[in-house]
Formats: sequence, structure tokens, C-alpha cells
Amino acid sequence: MTIRFDGRVAIVTGAGNGLGRVHALELAKLGARLVINDFGGSRDGKSGGSSSEAALAVVEEIKALGGAAIANGANVADFEQVSAMVEQAKAEFGRVDILINNAGILRDKTLSKMDMADFRAVVDVHLMGSAYCTKAVWDTMREQNYGRILMTTSAAGLFGNFGQANYGAAKMAVAGLMNMLAIEGKKNDIRVNTLAPIAATRMTEDVMPEALLKAVRPEQVTPGALYLVSEDAPSKVILGAGAGVFSSVRLVETAPVYLGGELTPDTVAAHFAQISDWSTAVPRDDANQQVAAFFETAMKGLKA
Repeated sequence: MTIRFDGRVAIVTGAGNGLGRVHALELAKLGARLVINDFGGSRDGKSGGSSSEAALAVVEEIKALGGAAIANGANVADFEQVSAMVEQAKAEFGRVDILINNAGILRDKTLSKMDMADFRAVVDVHLMGSAYCTKAVWDTMREQNYGRILMTTSAAGLFGNFGQANYGAAKMAVAGLMNMLAIEGKKNDIRVNTLAPIAATRMTEDVMPEALLKAVRPEQVTPGALYLVSEDAPSKVILGAGAGVFSSVRLVETAPVYLGGELTPDTVAAHFAQISDWSTAVPRDDANQQVAAFFETAMKGLKA
């Protein structure tokens, strides 16, 4: 069955350029009506803003394709502006089915050289922006008993990267936000996933080698994003995507080891190879599974 979005209304943040623009255009081609959100700021968020010129240009592209779209210049780090954006979407289209949290900024420096205001600014856009936008659509999606939400993470957050402490912290945090919301949204058919893209955009133009930039296009990522917001999408999935290559990422935990007796740092050190035996690793569906595994291991150890 071909995935389509006829009758669906989608909000895509940071959709004036790069990945967000391509996500929005492809959603429109497959029948969705769009809210194109873009603050109009620079890549670091320090200049520009409060302008939706870039968003308006994408709206015109969508209309030229025969689609329906409106522009919005809300700053995702401002909950009042985001709430007004959702009200605008509902007034124009009557509902909101899909939210793609794509907006972001970069202020890269090592932590030793980083101003804490720059740390906060990046977290405000990536993490708080995703939380604000999600909160703003949440009740509507619950009332509809339907919603598809996509977070955007990064390999920098999932695995680490030099000089991106603020960005990496925020990008790991949105995966944690997904973990919670996928559970909370289940009874109302709100599915929440996360995309980990690798693509040539203004966000990556000077942090990737030129050869790699030429090989990775946003158009090669967007099919994964659209699958994750489709009607039959999974939930609580992190999907890596780039250069036509896809992977699935998840947290796993090694089998709990009961040490017992007199616990000291030396005890942990002596057993650390066993504790960190990744051949025993399994995923957890939620926190309760980890707690249960610990208690079961402890009880067995006490009885031994």
C-alpha cells in the first residue's frame, strides 16, 4: 500500500530551508496540508528572526504543486508563539495530525570555551522547542485520537562529537522525551519517533567533509521521516538516515550482576568486565522492566 497523507495536516518547524523544507514539500506531494514554520534566523540564531520570508517561499513552492500551505514565523523556543501557531493551523485547516520538530541552531565550541548563554540557547531551541511544540499539539491529538510526532536527534547526541556539548546534550534529550511521550500517547494513538539524519544542509555545511556533503542530500533522508509520521508508523523508534542508508538505534542494557556482600569500589572494579559484557545486552521497553530485572537479580542473589 502506498503511503499518502490525504486529509492530514502537518506542522514542520524550521521548514524554510534544508531538511525541513524537503520534509514539507514531500508531505505536500503526498496530499498533506502544511504549516511551514520558520523563524528566519541565522544558523546560530543570533541574527535575523521574526520573519517568515523563507517559510513564505516554501508555501509558494507547495501552492505551485497544487498543494495547500500557510507560513508561520514563530520562534519554537517561545511557548506563546508556538501555541498561537497551532491555533492558526486549526483555524485554517481544522486539525493537526503531524508535527515534525526539525528547527535547530548551532553554537559549537568546546565546553571550556563555551559561554553558558550559548549552551542554554541551543537547548532552548532543540529541546524546549520540541517540548513546546509537542505540548501545543498534544491535547488536539488526544481529542482526535490520532497524532504522529517526530523528534530530530543527531549522532552527536547519541554517540558524541567534539565541540558540541550543548547540541549533543539537547539531541540526546529529545530521544528521552520521545521515550516518555510514546508511552503517554499510546492510548490515544499518538505515535512518537525520532529521526537521526545525516544530510548536507546549512547546519552541516562546515562540519562535514566536502566529499561527504556531496554524497548526502536531504532528499535521501526525508523518506524515513515520512514513514515515521505515516498512519502505520511504529512508535518509540530512532531511525538513522543518510545517503540512502538507514539504521535503527536503541538503548540496551547488559544483564544485571549481583555482587552482594561487602560492596566497595574495588568490588565493582573486580567485576566490571562481567558487568559490561555486551554479549548479554537486551533492550528495555520502559523503566519498570529495568527495575524488575534488578530486583529479580537481587532476590536470586540473596537466596543463593
